[in-house]
Amino acid sequence: MNPEKIWLSSPHMGGNEQKYINDAFETNWIAPLGPNVNAFEKDLENYLQDSVYVSVLSSGTAAIHLALILLGVSNGDEVICQSMTFSASANPILYQGATPIFIDSETDTWNLCPIALEEAIVDRIAKGKKPKAIIGVHLYGMPFKVDEINAISKKYNIPLIEDSAEALGSTYKGKKCGTFSDFGILSFNGNKIITTSSGGALVCKSKELKDKAVFYATQSRDEAPHYQHSEIGYNYRLSNICAGVGRGQMEVIDLRVSQRRAMNAFYQELFKDNEEVAILVEPNKNYFSNHWLSAITLDSYEKREALRLALEKENIESRPLWKPMHLQPVFEKYPYYGNKVAEQLFENGLCLPSGSNLTEKDKVRIAENINSFFTTFA
Repeated sequence: MNPEKIWLSSPHMGGNEQKYINDAFETNWIAPLGPNVNAFEKDLENYLQDSVYVSVLSSGTAAIHLALILLGVSNGDEVICQSMTFSASANPILYQGATPIFIDSETDTWNLCPIALEEAIVDRIAKGKKPKAIIGVHLYGMPFKVDEINAISKKYNIPLIEDSAEALGSTYKGKKCGTFSDFGILSFNGNKIITTSSGGALVCKSKELKDKAVFYATQSRDEAPHYQHSEIGYNYRLSNICAGVGRGQMEVIDLRVSQRRAMNAFYQELFKDNEEVAILVEPNKNYFSNHWLSAITLDSYEKREALRLALEKENIESRPLWKPMHLQPVFEKYPYYGNKVAEQLFENGLCLPSGSNLTEKDKVRIAENINSFFTTFA
């Protein structure tokens, strides 16, 4: 019989979620609006600080899509996107009929490479097609090079969308991820730092932009006694029930961040004498990662895959790093700028169990199996 499964990152309830869900049922707010929606948005605004305005939505993907719409991205435009990411960062570009331009990673944070980014912008402008927006990602909770990326965004006057789907609770120079750019993106998918089962949020710099996002997210219904629509809208608003889960999760977010960071510290200790493994850690004290997932690189694809399979055999889930978008069949025809950093990370990288609900017993199993692997693998 296989031992109980150790998941990569499973949902972790805080205890008060049920109270807010019950409130929704007792007051009959079973709709994509209501007290939980309003309070969850306020909780997020207070947590992020920096005078931001938050619209909670059905997914982080929906948030990216609305950000592109609010920036006026349309058919024929070009949008720059970090290549090493989940496909949800890039898919909304195609929803708008625009062309994604993919950019390589750098080795410090594994995120958007400032050098390749500027090379791409200069080249696209020379080709007569100035990009309409930039999408950068805080991969696995690690902030991208905020100062460098923002400087390039401002230099060429290209708006920046900050995909913080994996980075709620991460900071750069003490400021929360999701607040550095024109728009921030959050995700509350079941495997994230906090969850609403599914869901996301768009972080805006003004109430007017938030109100416009909510307008689009609720089918763009005009103010009229009847149903009237002058613009295309979407069914993107978060439900009051799911928002209740989010309110309960916000009560424990600091604890969840500390628990994820403790898992990263566990791996740092586990691999401290192992020269075959490098773990993703903050490059300096300006960076504070929530370490949503703890990720390592090994010295070859063969060793990475052997470790993954060895853990899988023991019912321990691990996962290769994101396959870069420019290597994906659906995106491989689009332009790519950079070298092979993202490709090498994908070949040799592995995400290890990182959940905030992993027990000491789980850690012992993980450590025993990893140590056994490196003892026997040659």
